[in-house]
Amino acid sequence: MDIGMLTSFFMWCTVINLGLLLLTSVMCIFCADFSFRMNHRFFSIPREAFNVVIVSFIGLFKIFVIVFNIVPYVALLIIK
Repeated sequence: MDIGMLTSFFMWCTVINLGLLLLTSVMCIFCADFSFRMNHRFFSIPREAFNVVIVSFIGLFKIFVIVFNIVPYVALLIIK
């Protein structure tokens, strides 16, 4: 495995994970009621707690994407 292959790997990981982050954010913005109703069937939590959980999940996922995808990709671009 050379640096070019690792760079390509992290580039595609970043693209896929940013796409998932964008999809999740758009679903929570435009389909919040649908998402709450679907999850309320399984977990009986109030709407306010659901909003806190969703926003926390999106924030944590964004941090993971930055730390585990974007930073290694940029580091590989710098040393390439």
